[in-house]
Amino acid sequence: MTESRQYDTVAFDVRDNATMLFFAKTTDIGDILDYLLLMRTVDEDFDESIYIEINEQQFGGHNLIREAAMTGNVMTLRLYEPAEALGGIADIVLTWSETTENQDSIEVGAFRVLGDTLVGGNA
Repeated sequence: MTESRQYDTVAFDVRDNATMLFFAKTTDIGDILDYLLLMRTVDEDFDESIYIEINEQQFGGHNLIREAAMTGNVMTLRLYEPAEALGGIADIVLTWSETTENQDSIEVGAFRVLGDTLVGGNA
């Protein structure tokens, strides 16, 4: 099962032990209606983990994303196992508005957050 999500804003950020790629659907005045956060964490006691948070619902771990492919303004995340927390979806397809700011965030953030899960496609 596949879920498609459309966003108008993409932002990349780095914190103490995490890199994040944030996708949001916003109103004309900037309020967030819907979001998806991809986050890679590095903890001294654990290996790297990737987390996905969708509208305050988080799931993740060491074997969450099997692969990610990107072509233009479309990214497909293929999960190792269907996400029961999200109704059993196995693939998440993200699209975003093709603005300069969004493309800059994707170019910097996709490789840093997704790392070796990013395969194929065209950037």
